[in-house]
Amino acid sequence: MKNETLSSLPGPIGIFDSGYGGLTILEKIRKELPQYDYIYLGDNARTPYGTRSFDVVYKFTLECVNQLFEMGCQLVVLACNTASAKALRSIQQNDLPQIDPSRRVLGVIRPTVEAVGSMTKTKHIGLLATPGTVQSNSYPLEIAKLHENIIVTSEACPLWVPLIENNEHLSVGADYFIRKNVQQLLEIDSLIDTIMLGCTHYPLVEEKIKALIPAGISIVSQGEIVAKSLVDYLQRHPEMSAKCTQGGSIRYLTTESVEKFASSASIFLKEQIQAEHIDLG
Repeated sequence: MKNETLSSLPGPIGIFDSGYGGLTILEKIRKELPQYDYIYLGDNARTPYGTRSFDVVYKFTLECVNQLFEMGCQLVVLACNTASAKALRSIQQNDLPQIDPSRRVLGVIRPTVEAVGSMTKTKHIGLLATPGTVQSNSYPLEIAKLHENIIVTSEACPLWVPLIENNEHLSVGADYFIRKNVQQLLEIDSLIDTIMLGCTHYPLVEEKIKALIPAGISIVSQGEIVAKSLVDYLQRHPEMSAKCTQGGSIRYLTTESVEKFASSASIFLKEQIQAEHIDLG
C-alpha cells in the first residue's frame, strides 16, 4: 500500500552516496541540468559500503532513499556503484510498489554499461571498482544482457576510497596501490582496450591511471555518462520532470560531522559548501 505520509507535490532531485564519491556525479548532473533543485545525502557515518554485505547495503540504502522521499524527492539517483549493485533492483522491484509506485530510483551501472559497448574494439573491458561492486558481479551481468561477446575483467581496489577520502590520493604512497591494481588488471588480460571506473571516487585519480596505461586504452568515467543519461530520462519522461522543482538550489546532508563533510567535499567539488547534519530513522 502506498505510504500516505509522503507528499505528491514536486520536490528536488535526490542524489545519494555512501560517502563523497557521488559528488563527482552531482557535479556533472548540475552542469547538464542546472535548473533543477537537488538534495545530496551522504551516509558518511556508515561509509564505506564497499566491504559490507548485500543485506546491510540494501538496508542502509533503503533508509537513505526513504529519507529523501520524506524530504519531497520524487526521483532519487543512487550515485554509488555499491548501492546500485547491491540494492537498486530490490528497491525498484520490491519496495517502490509499496512506498509509492509513482516515484523512481535510478542507478549508475546501467547507463555506464549502455555506453561502454560502443567504446571497445577488442571486446575486452577492464573494471576497476570496490570489492563490493566486484563481488556483486553486476557489471559483467549487465554487460552480458546488452552486449554479446564482451569479456569483462575486474580488479578490486580496496584502498583507493580511503586514500581519496583522506586526501592522500595525490601522494607518492598512493601511487604504489594505484599502480599495483592497474598492472594486475592488465596482466590478467592484455587485450583490454577500455577501462571502466566503477566507483564514483575514482575520477580523482583518473590522471594517475592514464599515466600508467598504454596508449590506445580508453578510460570510462561515469559522471558525464550518468548526467547525459538523466537528461535523456527526463526528456523521455516529462511527467517525472514536472515532479522535480526547478529553482537551481542545492542542499548537502550528511550523517556525519558537517565540518568534516564540508572539508572533504571540497576535495571533490573544488569549492566550499555548507552542509547539514541528519539522523536517519
